Amino acid sequence: MDTGMSEVAQLRKQIEAEYIAAQRGLEGLAVTARHQFITARMENMDRYHRQLIELVGEEQAIQMVARVFGTP
Repeated sequence: MDTGMSEVAQLRKQIEAEYIAAQRGLEGLAVTARHQFITARMENMDRYHRQLIELVGEEQAIQMVARVFGTP
């Protein structure tokens, strides 16, 4: 991760990257491989989200992830 970025910003960026990868996974690969790929991305997002909770609290972490998902 980029050392010039705060840990919170790095985690948010990782969640966004995993979300984009999961979306792209819907468009390709065989059904079983697609499911495994998307599951792995979701598990990664969960891990990053839990780290965010430790840094900024649950409410703010939820809001940050919701913004990544396009929810205001």
